[in-house]
Amino acid sequence: MGPGNTTTHRRRRAVPWVLLGLWVAVLAVVGPFASKLADVQHDRAVDYLPASADSTQVARIEDQLPGGETTELVLVYHRDGGLSAADHATAARQVAEITKENPLTAPPKGVPSRDGTTLMYPVASSAPGTDEKKRDAFVNDVRDVARTENGMTVDVGGTGALATDAAEVYNSLGGPLLYTTVAVVAVLLILIYRSPLLWLVPLAVAGVADYLSMGVAYGLHQAFGTTISGQSSGVMTILVFGAGTDYALLLISRYREELRRVERPYDAMRKALRGCGPAVLASSGTVAAGLLCLLAADLNSSRGMGPMGTVGVLCALVAMLTLLPAVLVLLGRRVFWPLVPAYGSEPKQRRSLFAAMGSSAGRRPYAVLAGGAVLLGALALGTLNLPGSLKQQDSFVHTPDSVAAIETLAKAYPGQGTQPITVITPTGRADATLAAVRDQQGVASAERGRSGKGWTEISVIAKGAPQSAAETATIKSLRGGLKGSGSYVGGPSAEQIDLQDTNARDRLVVVPIVLASVLLILIALLRSLVAPLLLVVAVIAVWGAALGIGGLVFGPLFGFEGTDPGLGLLSFVFLVALGVDYGIFLMHRMREESLAGAEPATAALTALRTTGGVIASAGLVLAATFAVLTNMGLVQLVELGFVIAVGVLLDTFLVRTYLVTSASVALRRRVWWPGRLSQEPSQPPEPRQKEPVVVA
Repeated sequence: MGPGNTTTHRRRRAVPWVLLGLWVAVLAVVGPFASKLADVQHDRAVDYLPASADSTQVARIEDQLPGGETTELVLVYHRDGGLSAADHATAARQVAEITKENPLTAPPKGVPSRDGTTLMYPVASSAPGTDEKKRDAFVNDVRDVARTENGMTVDVGGTGALATDAAEVYNSLGGPLLYTTVAVVAVLLILIYRSPLLWLVPLAVAGVADYLSMGVAYGLHQAFGTTISGQSSGVMTILVFGAGTDYALLLISRYREELRRVERPYDAMRKALRGCGPAVLASSGTVAAGLLCLLAADLNSSRGMGPMGTVGVLCALVAMLTLLPAVLVLLGRRVFWPLVPAYGSEPKQRRSLFAAMGSSAGRRPYAVLAGGAVLLGALALGTLNLPGSLKQQDSFVHTPDSVAAIETLAKAYPGQGTQPITVITPTGRADATLAAVRDQQGVASAERGRSGKGWTEISVIAKGAPQSAAETATIKSLRGGLKGSGSYVGGPSAEQIDLQDTNARDRLVVVPIVLASVLLILIALLRSLVAPLLLVVAVIAVWGAALGIGGLVFGPLFGFEGTDPGLGLLSFVFLVALGVDYGIFLMHRMREESLAGAEPATAALTALRTTGGVIASAGLVLAATFAVLTNMGLVQLVELGFVIAVGVLLDTFLVRTYLVTSASVALRRRVWWPGRLSQEPSQPPEPRQKEPVVVA
């Protein structure tokens, strides 16, 4: 080895250390910001809504009234056999203690039920304002005083208690979600790599990427006001570990192959990055572009999910293409022990499951296509069985104190409203608005509340139960009757109506944008119209089937009372972006084989055989990470995680392996129309060296 070669070799050996140093410096800068992400997380329903929504205007104006936003609670005292005089005395004593220790907006008045089993005390305080920590402290203080005594149950409900219980679940997501995700990915990597050391490397790099994403997400919030919610923060972590592990699987598989052909790990890694880097960049770019389409959503929570998800994917990409290669090169071949890929060795040949699957698809492509289409269509019919919109009290997997209070109130006060509707009106029109509200059908009572800054608050109780069809009709009637008066109708039930309406609008706007953007990217990458259309139709079919399976299990099996209004849109965006991600791996290899001169059917089957193992491993990891959400305490997270996990599995083991391959075999060269690969070659192609086979 000459002096020049020695110098070059030393420089190359220094590159991984330089990359490690850069990552240490980046983490040192990002660290203080990453720890602050939880401080800017907000999970109130009104934080999710657009500024134009009526209920958002009500919340904004309430902040300006004396005392600011009101935290409303309901103390529910209950005994099955009927409350005794001693029970009433106990309730009065507890309420007096709560009143003494907390500044309330008005003295609480007990409202007994007709059957005598229940006594409710509405309690409200404006002291917490919009500070969620103060709200939670107030709710917990009330719960500390309102305790069960002598067999009489006491539950604290109301909108404030519901918000506190939801915040408790969201705040608990960080630790359990991260630990469970890490454990699931670790088990899968151990099974895939069968090495006591190798699995630790991509897992540790994914952890670094997650930490980086938290700091970047906090920076986005500070710079652009990006909405940070418990849901978006949790999904970002899932994407970092899921997508990051997928990219690691592809890189490590290619690196293992190159180590058999190249003597030095550094040179082998350079070849591996050149080989699989473009496909990883293209697939991650497609996912990021699909997620960024959520910026067109009007709902703050959905719009914030786009940048958060994109941050997760891009941080995972950067880490897996810089930090992971550096660590692997420094550890050398021994990281693969006991299955060390020795220089000059040949991999052990094993019968490929995907070769067998491809053969069956190749023999009967039309039969496979027809059967798959019928199966996916039948599964999609399950969407007809999806439960209606999720009510606020039904959003918990387990019944917290606030939901128990709502259930007791519903039985003890049938057909009676127990949750106020808030009307905000200009002070000069307060009397006229109050009269108009009382004249509306469905209104049980209406009382004038606080005034300030030119606005007056009117508290309305509907005759219908909270979030029932009757109460919904009352809210819509109030909005219609007060239209043009400068008044706004808000409150918890109105917020849920606005959430549903905004989600419906967002589906009509975002879905076409996602499809158009993904289709354009695929056309540019694959230089075809037919292949991109095939992939897009496939992922739409997967989305419909996954939602249909959800419809078959959410109510009958899981016992869920409703479907999150945002489930359709979010699951569509994630399944389209992630499904197309895997499609790129398959079709990119199919295009390579076609360019090498392979016949269309041969190219399709070779692509499946060579990429099927990696795609299957990646799909399993991604599905498992999203399945972690099904272990969380909120129905909307369980539903989202279930639909995406099922969709990824359908895409990986049915659509990508059988249907896309069968369609490619059946269409032959037409799959690349109108590109040059769609035309019959006029002469035999020049032979070229084939790329090394990628195996899992």
